Amino acid sequence: MKNVLLIAVFIAGLFTSNAQTTSEEGVTITVTIDKVKSNKGKVLFALHTEETFMKTKPIQSAASEIEGNKVKVTFKNVPKGTYAITCVHDENDNGQMDFEDSGMPKEDYGISNNPMSYGPPQFDPAKFEVKDTDVTLKIVL
Repeated sequence: MKNVLLIAVFIAGLFTSNAQTTSEEGVTITVTIDKVKSNKGKVLFALHTEETFMKTKPIQSAASEIEGNKVKVTFKNVPKGTYAITCVHDENDNGQMDFEDSGMPKEDYGISNNPMSYGPPQFDPAKFEVKDTDVTLKIVL
């Protein structure tokens, strides 16, 4: 039950955008997913710091239409720091992650660095550094 609650908090954070008020001096993070199960719905992304991961609104959020079972999003003007990205394939396009009665997710989700885990997503395995150059990541759902 604890896992269900943590995953629900994770998903709630995906859909709440928090406008970033930084200068134009940050880097760009480009995220791709090459094997989305279907072209239905959208893939929703959230960029988090350790302080916001699974707790509050993301630093930035984005949604991408799926074409050819692939998606690509860009987070712009990201300042130096340590981040993690979460995403969910909102297949029925209802703006939320759907769950089985048992609490297991019905929709695919993933996080940066693609760690294998059997519980809710964790920040440390998903974190990556933003320094002076643009970042390109691939996430597997």
